[in-house]
Amino acid sequence: MKIISTNSQEWQRLCSRQLARKRRVEATVRQVLDDVHTRGDDALLRYTRRFDRVRLTARQLRVTEAEISGAFQHLDPKFALQLKSAIQNVNAFYGRPRLKPVKMVDGDGVVLGEKFDPLERVGVYIPGGTASLVSTVYMTVIPAKRAGVKRVILATPPRKDGSVDPHILAVASLLDVDEVYRIGGAQAIAAMAFGTKSIAKVDKIVGPGNAFVAEAKRQVFGFVDVDTIAGPSEIAVIANRSSNAQYVLADLLGETEHAGGLGFLITTSKALAKLARTQIPRGYCVVVKNLDEAVEVANRLAPEHLEIMVRQPLKLARRITHAGAIFLGPYSPVTVGDYIAGPSHVLPTGGAARAFSGLGIDDFIRRTHVISYTKKALERFREPLERLTAIEGLPRHFDAVKARLT
Repeated sequence: MKIISTNSQEWQRLCSRQLARKRRVEATVRQVLDDVHTRGDDALLRYTRRFDRVRLTARQLRVTEAEISGAFQHLDPKFALQLKSAIQNVNAFYGRPRLKPVKMVDGDGVVLGEKFDPLERVGVYIPGGTASLVSTVYMTVIPAKRAGVKRVILATPPRKDGSVDPHILAVASLLDVDEVYRIGGAQAIAAMAFGTKSIAKVDKIVGPGNAFVAEAKRQVFGFVDVDTIAGPSEIAVIANRSSNAQYVLADLLGETEHAGGLGFLITTSKALAKLARTQIPRGYCVVVKNLDEAVEVANRLAPEHLEIMVRQPLKLARRITHAGAIFLGPYSPVTVGDYIAGPSHVLPTGGAARAFSGLGIDDFIRRTHVISYTKKALERFREPLERLTAIEGLPRHFDAVKARLT
């Protein structure tokens, strides 16, 4: 772990880390998206052969009901029971009432409001690679289902033999996922964004992935909605000399299990900083004068996960305005948030927590403005409407008003 100053160029680079993109990745993803957009299933199958080394036919893209139900035969019988508490916690957290319609009425009969409707189709991407992210299935599907999404589909890369990890299929089955596809990478994002003969277009894509998946989500935004553009996982820890050094180091070290994962230590303790420098293989440490400065540094960094391991952590948490999730005290490691606490572990990374939030029910609901005027109300606003349309050079807009008032 490298000790840096907030006056250094390296610190400035870290605070702008979400801006770093590789041109090679951008170009490769753009080609994949274009191919899938124009060639559909043929492109999907070709890229699956190229990137996953798996040969499939178009009919094999969708995982069959028999495969999904049969997944439980390959698992420890206790698996479903062990998942129960985690799924219950996530369901409970997202079980709050949905948004209620808003309605305002004035004396002239003007009615203004908003109505809320769930998205019809949502695509969930579950990474494969060295380890299948089973927990991401329930951390994404449950909020969507709770929001009332009509159809949830799941895409995940095939294994070398063409199968899908049975743990992923089992959780998908328990959560009544509507469709599962053995397709990964940027091509999976393209298929869900544009649609192919085998895979229908969705309204929104959620879920983490590697640099190619993240770049694909960035490029398809606008064709569909996306949650956030996920980067490498990261943790920041605010600690001082009262903090348990063993816990701090264990949590920072845990981030190194993620590809490209970064740990940030923000501390008033020079002794703890020196210890982290020798024991944490990658990451950065900022030594601050006091906890007030620690809060400033954390807000500037806007980390995905922020642990506050000092006495009275809630006092500091109230002043944190930029973080994906905050973990308070010595017995709240990021691990509990990743697997069992309840709030989704799909969180903004790379400083995006300055503007984005963790995945929630609201991400799967769209709002529609509702406007109703009476003739009396329209007459009341005739003059400002005439003036504003004239200033903007749109006289026919006002003609639509005059037609109703003559």
